[in-house]
Amino acid sequence: MLDSLYVSATGMQAQQLNVDTVANNLANVNTTSYKRSRVAFEDLLYRELGRRNALLGEASAARFGAGVAVADTAKLFSDGALQQTGQPLDVAIQGAGFFEVLLPDGSRAFTRSGTLQVTPERLLADADGHVISPSLEIPQDATDIQIDQTGHVTATVPGQSNPAEVGQIELARFVNPAGLTPIGNNLYTATDKSGDPLTGKPGEEGFGTVSQGFLEASNVKLIDELVGLVLAQRGFEANARAAQASDELLSLINNLRR
Repeated sequence: MLDSLYVSATGMQAQQLNVDTVANNLANVNTTSYKRSRVAFEDLLYRELGRRNALLGEASAARFGAGVAVADTAKLFSDGALQQTGQPLDVAIQGAGFFEVLLPDGSRAFTRSGTLQVTPERLLADADGHVISPSLEIPQDATDIQIDQTGHVTATVPGQSNPAEVGQIELARFVNPAGLTPIGNNLYTATDKSGDPLTGKPGEEGFGTVSQGFLEASNVKLIDELVGLVLAQRGFEANARAAQASDELLSLINNLRR
């Protein structure tokens, strides 16, 4: 009886995290370049219980599981739909790749969010002011910025007949992007699970391309998440009922009279 209470408790705890994860996906359904999370479960340690076969008189063993646990909460990096904005500094990645940015402490982070801006130092940066690496300096009097699918950046400067070359945006990709650690603000950091970043130019083998004037939408599918939420709630309720049934049986045993 006590075992069933503990097993039910592990089920409720796991399903609670599942509900929280689905709720976070739903909350970010309109967040630019957000990647949905998925919870993976695993069964817990089994222990062997000895028993005797009454008919054959032989000893045998049964294995009893100790419940469920969350194995991992991973990000799914499938592409989101492209949304046209018409803004020259909005850039979406189609395919594999991340923009690499420098954090204030000098460390590196990676993002799929292409809402770019020009800092007071005339450097190309993300929406939070993190400078893109390698850095690209936009001319002071630039009136028009063009970014092609391979990441080449040019700017129109008064007094010059031809656009000025600014540089080229590079992308980073990972062998296992699901191993990246999200740190908020659409940023991720590399881990041992993700491996070291591999850098290259947009359009090269293994790297996606970039589209100016577009942003990548969230890859959350509303209907799938709502169905997942219902299933997680029902799973939680089923475990709660199992705990309630165990409690009622324990109460019945405690109230037995000779």
